[in-house]
Amino acid sequence: MHPIYEVDVLLLLAVSLASKRRPAELVEIVAATDLLNDAVPSETRFADAIRRLSIAGLILEAEAGRFALTPEAEKIVTGLPKKGDTAERMAVVWDRLVAYSPAANEPAVVTPQQACAAILAHRASGQGVGKNMLMPKPKVEEDDKRRAPFRRGPGAPRRR
Repeated sequence: MHPIYEVDVLLLLAVSLASKRRPAELVEIVAATDLLNDAVPSETRFADAIRRLSIAGLILEAEAGRFALTPEAEKIVTGLPKKGDTAERMAVVWDRLVAYSPAANEPAVVTPQQACAAILAHRASGQGVGKNMLMPKPKVEEDDKRRAPFRRGPGAPRRR
């Protein structure tokens, strides 16, 4: 699969994140891309990356409008560093993609208009009252108050 673009690696990670339990819709893949990268690529780059990855046999259209990873792609994204950040994971996937030799496959066709609609739907969901389930939960700030030492009651005997 040559050449390999950064958006291909990012999209492969996003599809693996979005399609854990079932094939993911384009909106879910866009949300995962936004979560991983804090930005979404343009519609044409997004559609071209899906086309390139599907030709390489890494992404397939499992159902109408839903995408999943192929078994070859599952091998590429398994065993990534759990505590590593996105850049480290992308570097590992990039190295594995360089070593991958694809078989010719029928591409999944996503038009830039479909990608644009998915990106706009993702942006609209961020504006509304609903939550994006792919967004990380905020950490709870702990109180800086020091705990008072344990005090005995007024009639308790002293320790010896």
